[in-house]
Amino acid sequence: MQAERSSATTTVTLSTPAAAAAAAPIDEAAVRAVDRALAALRRGEVVAIETADGTVGAAVSVESVALDAVERLKALTGGTPRLVVTRRRAVVLGLAAAAAAQPVSDIADDQAPGAAAEAFGAMTLDRPGGLTADQAHALADPEQHPQAQDSLPAGLAAVEACPGSREAAAVDLARLARLLPAAITADLPSSARISAAEWAAEHDLLLVRASDVADYRVHVVRTLRRVADARVPLVGSENTRIYAFRPADGGPEHLAIVIGDPDPQQPVLARLHSECFTGDLLGSLRCDCGDQLRGAIAEIARQGSGVLLYLAQEGRGIGLVNKLRAYRIQDRGFDTVDANEILGFEADERVYLPAAEMLRQLGFESVRLMTNNPEKLRQLARCGIAVVERVAHIFPANGHNEAYLRTKAERSGHMF
Repeated sequence: MQAERSSATTTVTLSTPAAAAAAAPIDEAAVRAVDRALAALRRGEVVAIETADGTVGAAVSVESVALDAVERLKALTGGTPRLVVTRRRAVVLGLAAAAAAQPVSDIADDQAPGAAAEAFGAMTLDRPGGLTADQAHALADPEQHPQAQDSLPAGLAAVEACPGSREAAAVDLARLARLLPAAITADLPSSARISAAEWAAEHDLLLVRASDVADYRVHVVRTLRRVADARVPLVGSENTRIYAFRPADGGPEHLAIVIGDPDPQQPVLARLHSECFTGDLLGSLRCDCGDQLRGAIAEIARQGSGVLLYLAQEGRGIGLVNKLRAYRIQDRGFDTVDANEILGFEADERVYLPAAEMLRQLGFESVRLMTNNPEKLRQLARCGIAVVERVAHIFPANGHNEAYLRTKAERSGHMF
């Protein structure tokens, strides 16, 4: 299927941010510490989080929480365990007022250290006598407990978590791990006469600094390196080469599919495509991702050259498991934006720093971008890549995705 082309043009004069060029050396030990904490949370383990004032506490993911987790945290720290959720989830539960949130994609290399934490917002939920593990799970997991907002525990109160706090770091670690974005935390009393490192070592816990969690997305992109490439002839585009880029934390690789021989001195025809296992590989009819992927390759080949960036951001950045959860929520009558927010995520959790870095390493500074999404235009430009033209990339609905496409147009501003 061939993509429709448009003469619509978006001209941007933004260059690579000076702050990015003069960035301080990356603390690779800090990047590794966050990565290890993510793995520990996914295994259901407790991690220790230290804040700037040197105090420490413990956190565990709600998704993998055991029935005795609350009592274990209480015994471990001597503090009172509390549930931490995103502001989005608190709004769904009726515990916070809806407010405009900074898009997750606004995270860029030119921001102040720690500014990423302020993009999301976290809230601590607690009640007199504390919450049980079952209550915490019901409040955090709408797929398993869809009516939680209709039967909130008595006396439940929500308090905004400060940026840079253990609570904000804990919920951010959960979403980075592509788990449900919620955690149970407990603090070591400030009167404890022991350092964070000593306490974590004594209890055999991985220790991570809250500030390193806040800066992780930016720092990990700055470690992105090209690790392999090969000629891979494709149907309809035999002159194709695939380049693999891997971050230093060992996270999932992003791929650049370079078709033909694009001239780095000219704006390159480019498509940013977030991976979609169900649409790209299985041919799911719930979305238009498979059509967009194959259509982009065909159109780039037709025009002679270009690049498709295949980004490891499944489910608009929430991961495959959470995307399946969102599908179940959609089957109850909610749209794709509502489903993400009911889970506690933003409508779109993707970050475009990796795309900009890959383009720069391939030698491209300006693009003709194949997209219907105005946010991609804005964010790629903000990351220092000049967008000189928008090339429309539209495909017909298939009988299953009309509501999905309508939501993208009406609520996300896609230009169909």
